[in-house]
Amino acid sequence: MKSWKWYDVLNKISLPAQAAYCWVLYFVVEWICRRSFTQTWQYMTERPLVFAYNAYIIFTTFLIVYLFRKRVFWRSVLTVFWLLLAMIDGILLMNRVTPFTGPDIKNMTDGLSLLKKYMPEVAIKGIYAGLGILAFLLLIMLIRSPWFRGKRLLKVNIPLVLAGFAAFWGVTRLAIDKRVLSQYFGNIAFAYEDYGYPYCLATTVFNTGIGQPNNYSEEEMKRISDSGKDLPATNNEKRPNIIFLQLESFMDPLEVNYLECSEDPIPNFRRLMEEYSSGYFKVPSVGAGTANTEFECITGMSLHYFGPGEYPYKSILQKNTCESVPYVLKNLGYSTHAVHNNEANFYSRRTVFPRLGFDTFTSSEYMPEEDNTNPLGWIKDEILTDEILKCLDSSEGPDYIYTVSVQGHGDYPSEPVLEDPVITVTGAPNEIMNYKWEYFVNQMYEMDQFVQELVDALEEYPEDCILVMYGDHLPTMDLTVEDMKNRYLFQTEYVIYNNFGMKKQDENIAAFQMGAEILDRVGIHEGNVIRYHQARKNTKNYQVDLEMIQYDLLYGKKYLYGGESPFERVSMRMGLYDVTLDSIVKGLESEHVYYLHGTNFTPSSQVKLNGDWYDTVYVNPTTLIISGTELDDFDRLSVVQRSNSSTRKALSKSYDRAVYALYSQNKWKLKSGT
Repeated sequence: MKSWKWYDVLNKISLPAQAAYCWVLYFVVEWICRRSFTQTWQYMTERPLVFAYNAYIIFTTFLIVYLFRKRVFWRSVLTVFWLLLAMIDGILLMNRVTPFTGPDIKNMTDGLSLLKKYMPEVAIKGIYAGLGILAFLLLIMLIRSPWFRGKRLLKVNIPLVLAGFAAFWGVTRLAIDKRVLSQYFGNIAFAYEDYGYPYCLATTVFNTGIGQPNNYSEEEMKRISDSGKDLPATNNEKRPNIIFLQLESFMDPLEVNYLECSEDPIPNFRRLMEEYSSGYFKVPSVGAGTANTEFECITGMSLHYFGPGEYPYKSILQKNTCESVPYVLKNLGYSTHAVHNNEANFYSRRTVFPRLGFDTFTSSEYMPEEDNTNPLGWIKDEILTDEILKCLDSSEGPDYIYTVSVQGHGDYPSEPVLEDPVITVTGAPNEIMNYKWEYFVNQMYEMDQFVQELVDALEEYPEDCILVMYGDHLPTMDLTVEDMKNRYLFQTEYVIYNNFGMKKQDENIAAFQMGAEILDRVGIHEGNVIRYHQARKNTKNYQVDLEMIQYDLLYGKKYLYGGESPFERVSMRMGLYDVTLDSIVKGLESEHVYYLHGTNFTPSSQVKLNGDWYDTVYVNPTTLIISGTELDDFDRLSVVQRSNSSTRKALSKSYDRAVYALYSQNKWKLKSGT
């Protein structure tokens, strides 16, 4: 057994050797995440205690190998685990500002649906192939790796491993108490740089929700509630329509110090800011996190008190209702609508919106256009004008409409994709960033044109309307505070347009304050959170008491509701109008082609035949085509709206074009069908 003498030596120094290995492994992990050897070295040398703690996290996970005989195999598995986590973070940071967090694990289905937008299909297939090869190699290692030849003293090893985990918990508490680590991330991207990937990832996985504040009690909640008793009664006169328009990554490119544009990219938005109430708009994230800006605006609650990197859409709102502007306005006779030119399931909106009080949700599956997309495949925002007007026309009373746009979404291309850009851009740090900025600026220009089109439509609308417009966050452009004229990254701009002569009032507003601000200006003072903002904004202990309200309403004993929430999940309608199937007509010259006639079909309409999805060709809002089968009286057929990412993936594009061409050329004569 002479060939294993080195192995015997390593067994004797197993723990210190494993500690040294984990130190090196952690350096590689951070190197992958930061994509810079120099920055990783600086991090290790400038923050040695933080670096050592994160290496200790990895070392603690490696303690489990002492419960198995195939220790080399399990060390390999753990090594692969940490390296895969690092590569996931590194890939994400190539496409956005926010690193990989716990909520991203819950958002995994959304992330997989976006892969095709961020990466070419061949790269995605390469990733899957690589994972398959890796799994195969680990299987070979499981079979062929050496066994630990000493005694496996589980009665000793199990208590020692448990003691190691207990020691880790104690070291963590000590590091937090001594402020080596922090439990609050004001900027999650900077937190990952300051406190390390393993610690921050673990924190975002296990630290979620809102912890019980000190002094939380029924008496404290009554004191806070009484602070709004001096507000005036709600105005019962005619109420305006209220429209929120959240613009994806929308910002003023001229706010970037180094950027030079051939012309003003947002002349209409800028003019509206000069004529109507406007200011800076504080948002909870940079480069990503659309749903969190959305959550703050709809509920009046601040993300500051939730776990770092948390998405309430993916946590508490998966099972609970939440007091919100829609619920408040529904009680005053408003119809409440959500509109989004992207898929309904993204950020779990289809699940969450009924728990926020929305009566209807019009997503891209219920919109008529499919080809009106930008070079990255995102549906252009101009489609939203008609959808907003449809919502206004759908009810006799006032409407609340929360609209989320998508055109400005990244990741922005690092090479020219616009044949003849309206606006040219210079001044970026390098050529690649110039390409990214030029694409982005031209998207801002088109979104600005949409803004003016919507304003023009509302100017002529016969009812009073308020339109609140703002960007959800700054774009993913590696911006720093030094790059911005206002020296702040968590800020966009807003404007409050109206068609009935409201007074101009300029001020800077946070996203979680905007709903209360708008309702205050129209004389509505209802709801615990709304009334609190209106009565206590910028007063002493404003933030402290807001945290207690949020805890009580979402996680506590609901003292403000008398012990039980009054808000029930709404039976939300998808789309404003029913999709109907009126008739099925068979093509004369083919026994296997059928025309389906009905109403409100869209490119997302797909046939379900006997419970299974069936290849469907969209012709127009009243006609669909299926072929390749013979229907009989016992077949069950329906038309269902299906997510755009899956609706037409299985279709052959050549088949689609061929069938549609035959239809267009009238090569089939039709007869009455059943």
